[in-house]
Amino acid sequence: MDTLPVDMSNPAVREYLSLVRLQVLTPLSLLINIATVLVCTVILKPSIVGVIKLHPTSISPHPAWVAIYVIVIYVFQVGYCLLLVFARKVETKKALVKAVGLSLVFANWAMAFWAIAWVLQWFLASTILLGIIVVLLVYSNVALLVYHAPTYSRPFDVALIHTPLRFFMILPLSLMFPYSLFITLGLAYSPDHPEEYDRHPWSGFAVVLMVNLLGLAVILIRRDIIWALAATWICVSIWSSQPKPAPVFITVVLFTVLHPIALLSALIYDRLCHRPGSIALPPDDTGHDATHPERPERRGPREVDAEAVWSSA
Repeated sequence: MDTLPVDMSNPAVREYLSLVRLQVLTPLSLLINIATVLVCTVILKPSIVGVIKLHPTSISPHPAWVAIYVIVIYVFQVGYCLLLVFARKVETKKALVKAVGLSLVFANWAMAFWAIAWVLQWFLASTILLGIIVVLLVYSNVALLVYHAPTYSRPFDVALIHTPLRFFMILPLSLMFPYSLFITLGLAYSPDHPEEYDRHPWSGFAVVLMVNLLGLAVILIRRDIIWALAATWICVSIWSSQPKPAPVFITVVLFTVLHPIALLSALIYDRLCHRPGSIALPPDDTGHDATHPERPERRGPREVDAEAVWSSA
């Protein structure tokens, strides 16, 4: 056959083929990601955790908290793969194909290569790969928020598209990329000399302050529950790993409290500002022209939202 029996120039056909491609490549990339990280954590020596312990910095996380965080990312990505297969709504399919697309596939591959570079202690390569992951996931998250904003009418989109993409992005953006960069720049200290933990306190302070201020702004502006949870989790992972310089420790503890408070405040403010509106009353009759009492009053329909009335009663 010289030509396919379908019109490849048809946008609907192209979107369908793109979805089929994602249904194959995304689970494959996730499987490779999980297998590589598992091998580098359990089998190889030094493992991912071992390298973290060999190169402590002022922003080093507690490995157990990061491990649980990564497992949560994997669980949500499994749900994302299931949604790729069972999605029926057109808007959901467009979000999967056009907003996320191959970015998540490339990010999973990059994370697999990062795990290899990390255990081999190729920290420059590790930093570059983490930067690539950040760029890919920032692009997907911005496209999702701009063109396919989360809505309560599509809860599975929020749970299985927005949540894994946001969780995945925040980990390298807020923690792993700066941490790998610190090691690359020689800002780590020897684990045999823990008394040197406060050699570079202000560089760590600047990083945790900037990333948490960014997260706080997103939480306040967008009332982002996902970001609030992820940012708080990462703060806990940093201050739970001791010792820490005082500027870093105080900052992450402060934002551990501020992120939930900011989220609750934003939700309460939004609730108060979007209460059901008051009923529009008819115009006052006292201002009519008395010289024309016979003229019938021209009055438009009363704009009363019946559902708002009954819900407020």
